[in-house]
Amino acid sequence: MSSVPHPSDGAARGDRSGKPVGRFRRMLDRLSSSQEELHSAELQQDAEAAGCTKIGDCGDRQIVKVTGTLRTVTLRPRAGVPALEAELFDGTAALDVVWLGRRSIIGIEPGRKLIASGRISMSHGRRVLFNPKYELRPLGQE
Repeated sequence: MSSVPHPSDGAARGDRSGKPVGRFRRMLDRLSSSQEELHSAELQQDAEAAGCTKIGDCGDRQIVKVTGTLRTVTLRPRAGVPALEAELFDGTAALDVVWLGRRSIIGIEPGRKLIASGRISMSHGRRVLFNPKYELRPLGQE
């Protein structure tokens, strides 16, 4: 008896899970993914294309270059000194970016993409980058 794959078998479709593969599968995955998942995947691709370290891979005291989108920007004094604090997200994890002695910086606003570099430190279990060198991404590339 010969064993011919039946169209309902996973082998006929290209994988053992029985799911279609190729362009159609990618389209189905995109349609079934949440908007947040798609945005995270796009941010991770941007980080890779810019040659930056993923925030999720950053360790304490490591010198890094990261990129992402600012989710929040707040003025939060630290030890009586003004401090502009922003949360940078790259699709893998969040990082607090803090500029000590600053009340505001032109261009630092929620939704803006930027590249930041400096030494990561850990504060209350969160990654923090104090007074980083930074580069705002052009608005046309967002």
